[in-house]
Amino acid sequence: MKDKKKTTHIFQSEVKELLHLMIHSLYSNKEIFLRELISNASDAIEKIRFEKLYNPEKYSKNNYIPKIQISIKKTEKQIIISDNGIGMTYKEVIKNLGTIAKSGTKSFLEKINNIEKKEKNEFIGQFGVGFYSSFIVSETVSVYTKHASNKEKNGTLWISNGKGEYSVETIPMEEYGTKIILLLKDSEKEFLESWKIKQIIKKYSDHISIPIEIENYDKKTKTISWEKINEAQALWTQNKNNITKESYQKFYTYITHDSEKPLIWSHNRVEGNQEYINLLYIPKKATWDMWHRENKHGLKLYVKHIFIMDEATQFLPNYLRFVKGIIDSQDLPLNISREILQDSSITHILRKSLTKRVLNMLNTLSEQEKKQYQEFWNVFGLVIKEGLAEDSENQKTISNLLRFSSIQTKTKEQILSLKEYTDNMIEGQKKIYFITADSYKSALNSPHLEIFKEKNIDVLLLSDRIDEWMMNYLIEFNKIQFQSVSKADQSLDDLVSNKKIDTNKNKFDNFIEKIKKVLNNKVKNVRITYRLKNTPAMVLTDSNDMSTQMAKIFSAAGQPVPKIKYILEINPIHPLIKKIKKIEDQEIFSNWIEVLFEQSILAEKGNLDNPHLFINRINKLFLL
Repeated sequence: MKDKKKTTHIFQSEVKELLHLMIHSLYSNKEIFLRELISNASDAIEKIRFEKLYNPEKYSKNNYIPKIQISIKKTEKQIIISDNGIGMTYKEVIKNLGTIAKSGTKSFLEKINNIEKKEKNEFIGQFGVGFYSSFIVSETVSVYTKHASNKEKNGTLWISNGKGEYSVETIPMEEYGTKIILLLKDSEKEFLESWKIKQIIKKYSDHISIPIEIENYDKKTKTISWEKINEAQALWTQNKNNITKESYQKFYTYITHDSEKPLIWSHNRVEGNQEYINLLYIPKKATWDMWHRENKHGLKLYVKHIFIMDEATQFLPNYLRFVKGIIDSQDLPLNISREILQDSSITHILRKSLTKRVLNMLNTLSEQEKKQYQEFWNVFGLVIKEGLAEDSENQKTISNLLRFSSIQTKTKEQILSLKEYTDNMIEGQKKIYFITADSYKSALNSPHLEIFKEKNIDVLLLSDRIDEWMMNYLIEFNKIQFQSVSKADQSLDDLVSNKKIDTNKNKFDNFIEKIKKVLNNKVKNVRITYRLKNTPAMVLTDSNDMSTQMAKIFSAAGQPVPKIKYILEINPIHPLIKKIKKIEDQEIFSNWIEVLFEQSILAEKGNLDNPHLFINRINKLFLL
């Protein structure tokens, strides 16, 4: 590598904003700078371990002993954090410490301004900007680094005071790794005490599997010794009976950078045909990017306790992407790649097992800790709904986890399980009824529900965008079929069917024929209904036709939508229908029928193709 003279660079604008925030706004918990730097050092060591496995010809296979070391120089006001991890090249230094190419930076800056000050420090690690927390306590930060693949006797030095510029130069350097020197501000002298550093390490980094050592100097003998601070044993490899609740929670914070404690977790060692350990966490809150297409998720994969890869998505289906944790396999090869992992029979077995474990964990929570489960559902319910389409094998278990609003729950919050719904079905009820709409209020006030409210039959109110799509896969529950109340079905007719009503229907044959002539091919059919009480008419789709909500989904996605021909149902006992039935003037009668039909379409779809024409018709009728 050709030596490069010292050059000065200007920080990327996002980094400037970030540094300003770090230096001037984040004071509540300054000690997190050490947590973040040790986390980065740990990642660098995991990377070199990985590279030594994959590219032994490129990286020497000497007796590698990973270590993170901390030295305190009181006189110089310095803290030095060193690691023998993979290090950085000259280009990587500029890329990683001068610019932030991640879309997460903007989201971080937006989020950080909308949360309480006391939580801001805890939020840093979630967006991969932890290095810059050094400037909370430092006047100057110097980074000495050399990449492990560099066989020459030089490395790179990066220096900045965090005020807009940084310098980079090539320097002599024998060993690979990274050394960070923090020149502390006068106000931060408490971090020059060994007891304080030990306290912080114990608090945040005790369960990092890499030894963290602090330098001790004996003035009498004038010798240096290194004292291990952390436990340095991978938590998941320990006997779970010996692990405290607090230790599990701290480890979760370490691997996720989440400021919240996890909702629940499951720690298991499995032996038999497959031998592996898993430690799975269910968070309380969703990550900032859970709905982004580039969302990174998955488990940390270890093989024989050696870190292999982050975000291994192969071990859980996408609808469980909120799950965090570790899987440590004894059976996968150490040189496993993402491509091979995808097709591995061992992976498929582990995926099946881990999926069932997560679902069982959630099922137990839903039965034993209903309040906690409701918290989970309010955050992750939409993601769980995806599972009905994605995971047919576990559809029954997923169905048990679903929660809904309904007529009888009288709340927008989705709190009703399907088991509770079926347990409360009235005598003779054959199906589970539901309605999909754009909003909870729209669903609750739909004319389709009038007969159900009168007969005290509950109806599920589905207003999430995913619900219509979901119901294509949720066909039955405990052998009871689902039925949309906005689609034609015999069970709906049976709710009001009796001989007297059937006889009365025949009296309206001529009226119905007149309506059909007015609407012509705009409708599929016109018929009398006694399901309505307060509404003159409504439309519904035929049993085999696309629903209104599905058509909206297609349209929003830019897909072609087949024209829906609705069935118009007329309420013969409504005063307006009785009035229209008596009208003899054909033009006035036609206007009333058109208005009645468009009114029903508006109630069903929420919009009209030609609202201006609808308004003109109403205005004409007002003038009569």
